[in-house]
Amino acid sequence: MLESLKKDVVAMAKRAQKEGLCKHLSGNLSARDPETGYVVITPTQVDRDLLTARDMVVLDLDANVIENESGLRPTSESLMHLQIYKTRPDVNAICHTHSMYATTFAVLNKPIPAVVYEIANLGVTKSRIPVAPYGRPGTTDLSDSVIEPVQEADVFLLQGHGAVAVSQGDIYDAYLRAAYIEELAQLYYNALCAGQGEEPYFFPPEELQKWEYPSQIKFPNK
Repeated sequence: MLESLKKDVVAMAKRAQKEGLCKHLSGNLSARDPETGYVVITPTQVDRDLLTARDMVVLDLDANVIENESGLRPTSESLMHLQIYKTRPDVNAICHTHSMYATTFAVLNKPIPAVVYEIANLGVTKSRIPVAPYGRPGTTDLSDSVIEPVQEADVFLLQGHGAVAVSQGDIYDAYLRAAYIEELAQLYYNALCAGQGEEPYFFPPEELQKWEYPSQIKFPNK
């Protein structure tokens, strides 16, 4: 069932571990099948080097396990993923990481402002990467905590926990957004250090909303 989607999620899960966004079994990824509404999600406590498509778990939005060929349990943070899909029906993929710099600001409960213009591509509406209030992992407190921030932006932090990126596209795009959260967090950290704690300039929402593809680029008529 949903074999292609399973393979895609496995590939990005392995990449997340290899590139350091999800160390020591941390983090989890999922993708939703638009036709069935089913969610393919990573299992709990499995080394991603050993992960296969057969290990992926298929859930419905009510947290019923539809398929788990390897007999593995879905990630304990499945409720958070399912809440995001229910809150944002346009979302098709989620990448939750514990990357170093992003998690540092999550620990500080500090949003990451729009210090570079490229953040405009991450669906932010308030010129920042917001922070969801603390909720214990694996609980409805955590899943409830993401409702507000995921309506504000496609990327957000979890207080004292990590980072989340969602995509209306696919799991590859969700992963790239998660990687970019980490890059932005490191840029912000470096700016704070270089400025001896002084907050750097950040772009206001109205400036980010002005971006558009340059009209001067002309394409041949077909």
